[in-house]
Amino acid sequence: MRNTLAPYFEAFRNRRIAAVMLLGFSSGLPLALTAGTLQAWLTVIGIDLVTIGLLSAVGLPYTVKFLWSPLMDRFSLPWLGRRRGWILLAQILIAANMAAISLLTPQSAPVALSILALSLAFLSASQDIVIDAYRTDVLQDSERGAGVAVSVMGYRIAMLVSGALALIIADRIGWQSTYMFMSLVMALGLCGTFLGPEPDGQIHSPKTLQQAVLGPLKDYFSRDAAILMLALIILYKLGDAYAGSLTTAFLIRGVGFTPTEVGTINKGLGLISTILGALAGGALMVRLKLYRSLMFFGILQALSNFSFMLLAWAGKSYAMLIFAVGFENLCGGLGTAAFVSLLMSLCNQQFSATQYAVLSSLAALGRTFIAPTAGFVVEGIGWPAFFFVTVLTAIPGLVLLMSLRERIEEI
Repeated sequence: MRNTLAPYFEAFRNRRIAAVMLLGFSSGLPLALTAGTLQAWLTVIGIDLVTIGLLSAVGLPYTVKFLWSPLMDRFSLPWLGRRRGWILLAQILIAANMAAISLLTPQSAPVALSILALSLAFLSASQDIVIDAYRTDVLQDSERGAGVAVSVMGYRIAMLVSGALALIIADRIGWQSTYMFMSLVMALGLCGTFLGPEPDGQIHSPKTLQQAVLGPLKDYFSRDAAILMLALIILYKLGDAYAGSLTTAFLIRGVGFTPTEVGTINKGLGLISTILGALAGGALMVRLKLYRSLMFFGILQALSNFSFMLLAWAGKSYAMLIFAVGFENLCGGLGTAAFVSLLMSLCNQQFSATQYAVLSSLAALGRTFIAPTAGFVVEGIGWPAFFFVTVLTAIPGLVLLMSLRERIEEI
């Protein structure tokens, strides 16, 4: 049995994969500290809701990070190579920024805290740019599925640490000490930076800033089926994202579970299932390769939305809740492993920072436009029919994937 499974897991056993996992953790750690955890701090100490709402805008850098990604393709720092030099600088500045936040209180220095929160989001988005580029550059084709899997695992664990764990710690040692503690936890990310090897082969950076800005676009659109591939990127996880846009509201208002039950099962079991799905996806991709993984996982991803339709029909059933949450997140993790591998395979290593940043932003485009319609659809046709619609929403992406089979198998 061990010999039978060994080929599936061989890709997980090397230095590159270990580094990518630690860097995934480093990428996920700052996110909650500028979002949910910061919001909790402000809420607990009595800051008004208008101010809290305005501070949610500090997440803007994550949305527009492609605007400065060409700088990270064009310029290299004089240590640790083209990608790891930027990663190291970002990690040090992120840790320092967290420590600086720990020295302030929202009541006495609201403006300074807002500036530091925005700065932390900018540095975190910049770190994401270069970690995505490094993962794209350093992983071999056969390692991409495994690399994405461990990166997702590290990222999700870090979000748990800076989210749920941070809230628990803050109750005991205070918010300022919690932010200081998180700055020390960033040392795990530094370990990944020093552990990671340089990418194989010679990758030349763009010679001018103009080439760094225009080169990624010229390179991408010179390929066959470039526009259709962009459409696939937008459509592939659209059904999954559409269903997810109202999952919490459905579980609380539509079925009648308590927030505690939703937090425990949807968030806890969902996290574990997503990680397991990503790890299983990474292992299966060794044999299935990219196209078959995208198709197989994409079909499962679409079908998993039926589980919420069944839950809507069944009503408040704990067994159905566990099945629906577990199955949907497991399939979502499988789909993520294949989808991120697709994004990486479409990047030219010379421009990987910019191309990955642009492609990943496009991947969120469909979700951004379709999610606001979910409430109107539910009001009009009800929860069971809504989840059926989300399954239908996934079909155009799968049909387009079939038409691009030859192109994807050539990657």
